[in-house]
Amino acid sequence: MSSPEKRSIEVDFLRGIVLIVIALDHNLSGVLQHAMLHTYAYCDAAEVFVFLGGYASASAYLSVCVHRGESAARRRFLKRAFEIYRAYLLTAILMLGYSAALTPLPILNIAADASWKSFLLHPVWTLIDIALFRQQPFLSAVLPMYVVFALCVPLTVPLCRRRPLRALLISLAIWLAAPWLGGKLPSVGGEGWPFNPYAWQLMFTFGTLCRLHPIQSGIHLSARGKQVTIAALAVVLTIASVKLCVDAHPAPGYLKQNLSGVRVLSFLSIAWLCAQAVRLGWVRALAERMPGVVTAGRHGLVCFVGGTILSISADVFLRIAEMNEKGGHLFWPMRLNADVLIIAGLLFLGKLAGRCKPARAPTLVSQGGAHVPHDRHLHTNECREMVPPA
Repeated sequence: MSSPEKRSIEVDFLRGIVLIVIALDHNLSGVLQHAMLHTYAYCDAAEVFVFLGGYASASAYLSVCVHRGESAARRRFLKRAFEIYRAYLLTAILMLGYSAALTPLPILNIAADASWKSFLLHPVWTLIDIALFRQQPFLSAVLPMYVVFALCVPLTVPLCRRRPLRALLISLAIWLAAPWLGGKLPSVGGEGWPFNPYAWQLMFTFGTLCRLHPIQSGIHLSARGKQVTIAALAVVLTIASVKLCVDAHPAPGYLKQNLSGVRVLSFLSIAWLCAQAVRLGWVRALAERMPGVVTAGRHGLVCFVGGTILSISADVFLRIAEMNEKGGHLFWPMRLNADVLIIAGLLFLGKLAGRCKPARAPTLVSQGGAHVPHDRHLHTNECREMVPPA
């Protein structure tokens, strides 16, 4: 487990992989989307990304808290919520722009949805509804949930650190009530948000708790730990068999919207096995061989927005090419090439974002013979008590 001062290369690598998977999943005309997680499990990249978001948020909050105090950490996540909100508005506008550009074309417009139809009738009110989260255009719908999570981090991280069981029980209670609570969220059609934050906060809480209270290696290696590993493997293989041989049809949307229990079970089983791979050093070995994926994971917001553009552009290109192809069928090499270009585009975006992001160097002052970052509201000792052992 890395300290809060140092980023986890494993987490950044996994976030980069998930960003690539999300982009490939949204290229509905591609080849690789059929080999992604949703084909073999009842969960998909969304669960992994939210879990890692909770993990990374807890780590970032502790890091700022240790160096600059709790007030600075709270300000940082207020700023982060605003950054995510801006990314949401940008993505929503891009989706409307894509809908406008693609509507004249005789192809299925995957970017067009109720928001675009509403915009044609009531442009001003539609933009207001989008700004207030009452309408969330295609591919931008996951970001409002992250705005809520970022605002709640200053409350959830201290609670998860000091009262982990209480935090988990509260999170479970909210998750159980999520279908009812989600109906109270502002939405034009009254169906709630595409991603119900009352439900998905459970996944975010799991990530936070795993960062603050990591499972020790001794537990993994114990007899009980080995039994859990065998059970997790059995669940993963059983679900994969069911998905491949019995239930190959997409699950109803409300199961994902409200994070159904079967999705939670499927994710937790995969997460436990992934934890074993991290413990054995397999994930770190892969990360060190693929630094571009790690860099993309460190700039998730930029790569997510860019990934939406890449995936829709690739899908539209393939659909147009298919129309012009004899027999209306496009051979798989071109579809695969589009997937490869999406991956290359995301890696380039991550590299570009890494070069453009300025380095932050905290101001150091002497305190008791050591140099610590200066902040007039510094509560270093109190914050360091929140940091779990490495």
